Amino acid sequence: MFKFELLHNDSTCAARRGRIHTPHGTIETPIFMPVGTHGALKALTPAQVEECGAQIVLSNTYHLHLKPGEALVKKAGGLHKFMHWNKPILTDSGGFQVFSLPNKNITEDGVYFRHEHSGEQIFLGPKEAMSIENALGADIIMAFDECIPYPSSHAYSKKSVAKTLRWAGQCLKHHQRDDQALFAIVQGSVYEDLRRHCAEQLTAMDFPGYAIGGVSVGEGLELLKQVVDYTAPFLPADKPRYLMGVGLPEDILESIERGMDMFDCVIPTRYARSATLFTSRGKIRLTNRNYRRDFFPVDPACNCYCCRNFSRAYLHHLFNANEILSATLAAIHNVHFYLNMVKQARDAIEQNRFASFKEDFLREYRFFDK
Repeated sequence: MFKFELLHNDSTCAARRGRIHTPHGTIETPIFMPVGTHGALKALTPAQVEECGAQIVLSNTYHLHLKPGEALVKKAGGLHKFMHWNKPILTDSGGFQVFSLPNKNITEDGVYFRHEHSGEQIFLGPKEAMSIENALGADIIMAFDECIPYPSSHAYSKKSVAKTLRWAGQCLKHHQRDDQALFAIVQGSVYEDLRRHCAEQLTAMDFPGYAIGGVSVGEGLELLKQVVDYTAPFLPADKPRYLMGVGLPEDILESIERGMDMFDCVIPTRYARSATLFTSRGKIRLTNRNYRRDFFPVDPACNCYCCRNFSRAYLHHLFNANEILSATLAAIHNVHFYLNMVKQARDAIEQNRFASFKEDFLREYRFFDK
């Protein structure tokens, strides 16, 4: 049911063109996965998300476990039916959210934390994460790992990697559904030896896919590039590579150039709600007064529903009037921008010109930063 095809390697760099087959459809890579934390992309309907070009969306195991609970989602027929999304879904393990909580208690078996609403003590470990994700029914599910902050010492990171490796083995043991592909997560902070060790140990376990975790936690683009540089070569070429929680357009393009296939981030919809929109010439803030009489589309080079029908002046008005439609139109544009960017990347890889495409894209994109 799950299969990855490596279709082409760009001759100018490590960028790859691939295809992932899942029970709910095919995913062309490199791909960006919009994030629907609670089983929905904020301000967007599933039909609008699909029209933007989304091939797969991501939902959050931790939040769905707390509310409404995986038992209810399973009773509804699984996450696809519950949220009316017929394409592939990926669920994370909840590790990132749990380890971001205050007053958590990390043990060798998992993590104790308090329910954010009721205050009830909850335990989440590899077995529990697999049970929740199996019930939710996503096409791709993630192993439970320890996501540590940046900076972290080498000694602490080494202990964390050992825990992540042990938990990965337990996830394999407790994973119960053969229609779901379980991906492992490589940790190791910014330490080359730990990233290599973790990658080598996980690949020996033979997961269907692999992710690089523990990035986009404050380390910056240069360290992010270093982590990918010395981790990606140790991931199997015949399996998908997922860079978790990344990020800005420049982060994604730099990581595609280094051989990564899958990306997710809340940035497109989060920025949209604060009137920050991505364009081919950089980010613009539509609440600025200079857009009050600007009747051009958000991005004249874009053909999304928002840009085909509305002006910057209209969106400026919507944001100032606090109209809900402002968030919807802005989210449509930003999600479309990201998905169109990775489509252009796929085309460039097929033509062995990704390196020049990235250079040209970023030169134009940084226009407003001059």
